[in-house]
Amino acid sequence: MPLKSKTVKTNVGLLRNSILGVFTGSDGIISALAVVFGFFAATLLILAIGKNPSGMYQAMLQAVSGFDARRGTWNARYTGEWLVVSVPLILCALSMGFAARAGLFNIGAEGQYIAGLTAAQIIAVYFPPVPVLHWVMAVCGAAAAGAVWGGIVGFFKARYKVSEVVATIMMNYIALYLHRIILLALPGSNSFKTPDFPVTASVSSSLLASVTNGSRLNYGLWFAAASILLYWLIMEKTAFGFSLRASGFNKDAAQYAGINVKFNISAAMSIAGAFAGLAGASVSLGVFSYGRILTAFDGYGFDGIAAALAGNSTAGGTAIAGLLFGMLKSAQPLMQSRQIPKEITSIIMALVVVFISMRTGIRLFVEWRRKK
Repeated sequence: MPLKSKTVKTNVGLLRNSILGVFTGSDGIISALAVVFGFFAATLLILAIGKNPSGMYQAMLQAVSGFDARRGTWNARYTGEWLVVSVPLILCALSMGFAARAGLFNIGAEGQYIAGLTAAQIIAVYFPPVPVLHWVMAVCGAAAAGAVWGGIVGFFKARYKVSEVVATIMMNYIALYLHRIILLALPGSNSFKTPDFPVTASVSSSLLASVTNGSRLNYGLWFAAASILLYWLIMEKTAFGFSLRASGFNKDAAQYAGINVKFNISAAMSIAGAFAGLAGASVSLGVFSYGRILTAFDGYGFDGIAAALAGNSTAGGTAIAGLLFGMLKSAQPLMQSRQIPKEITSIIMALVVVFISMRTGIRLFVEWRRKK
């Protein structure tokens, strides 16, 4: 073989292995590719039904920035509403992600969210209307209720090895129906709502609303930001977080090293539940002036599972994925106004999860290609 041809072939091989090495070593890149593939597939689907995909992207741009490309107008309210939808998604995703880092699969963020929502609404109705203290107690009560609801599953997992997947699924339905039983029994409640909250129970923010042209953006934004920071500090900067991650990697090895795995399981599920309970408070106290009596799941907990998977259960990645999925959900009515089926956003979210779930297969393929 001529020397020049051999050199070119060697360089091409090195370049290929370098590129494949990036895909093998970075979960973030694989997640980014999954998102790209999801949007690409959605574009093809829109073309297949004879619609213009630019309408989808214009709707997403407007949902995030408030800029309407069709009319050349800008309204910050859309940005505020995007963040309103994203906040509970991020918090529920943190719930799923925190448990996942400890080796647990928390399907129960929806139930923990409902537990938090229920506690927040009861405290909002009955606690003395003391400014600031009222909503602080409601928010703390919501986080505590979510922690208890998650901790129950953690206790049975640690003590009796009950599958957290089965237990959390069951607890979701228990939370929903207990929520209805409790709130329907409150004086003044009807089939859909409780009595109105005192103003002191609200976490709405006149400043955030004015900045976003009258949107419903509220203090829940700061709850989410603080939770992301707390998540990162616990998991990446504390000995407790290290012990949680060690338990998640290998419970037997962690136990042998002297780590209290049973305590970690219970603690991880309780903290995860607190994040989801906080999501319930952000929705019930920030978006509504009365307590809602749910007839079905809101879906934040289930969508949070997808966001956590897309974000690789890291603090930053989960936050970005929550914002992405929040953008997709808030863009739905804007898509409909452009004759784009709103269901396309659900397809994108599902495809992202499917592509990410293929991560192991992609890695095996990449390793195989590198060896050729």
